[in-house]
Amino acid sequence: MPAATPGPLLLFTFSLTTFLLYSYSQPILTVASPAPAISQSSGTDYIRSSCGATLYPKICYTSLSRYASAVQQSPGRLARVAINVSLSKALRMTAYLSNLTRQADFGGDHRAEAALQDCFSNMGDAVDEMRGSLKQLWQVGAAGLSTDSFQFQMSNVQTWMSAALTDEETCTDGFEDVADGAVKTEVCSRAADAKKFTSNALALVNAYAAAGTP
Repeated sequence: MPAATPGPLLLFTFSLTTFLLYSYSQPILTVASPAPAISQSSGTDYIRSSCGATLYPKICYTSLSRYASAVQQSPGRLARVAINVSLSKALRMTAYLSNLTRQADFGGDHRAEAALQDCFSNMGDAVDEMRGSLKQLWQVGAAGLSTDSFQFQMSNVQTWMSAALTDEETCTDGFEDVADGAVKTEVCSRAADAKKFTSNALALVNAYAAAGTP
């Protein structure tokens, strides 16, 4: 697994829609073969049904349904969009933590300061791992990919996303020994929120892998 460094915060100047369209310099609609035209309602119904397999279906549907026309009824496209949305949340969390480490007054509480630094590092790792999963997922969409190659590539995507979720889950471990306060409450709340999006994305990646075909 590559060494993790916090992702560049410059990406926050772009809207999520722009990020989805130009991530890794490839349009999200790049697939092995043209997809048939499907109505917006059919796309949203597909997303609603797919989100039913996640731990947080309401968050899943609310965050992804706006991309129904791009997703149509493709599990691969849905997985890519879900990871992009999760990555966007993680990037915002990383930016928040970066600002907090410079501005927060810990009053000499070294445990609180160390916990915040650890959370920032873990979230940075999660960002890098989600980027790795997206890069791998674009290769899955290559034309002529065999079933064996598809399964191999998808296992890598699943590994990246599982690692990202683990890093987000351990982000706030250091705060267990820190006294309750505004900073602790806010960091733990935001981290828990980001984790829900990553959990949903992983579930949709797993569903795509289970489909067995690119």
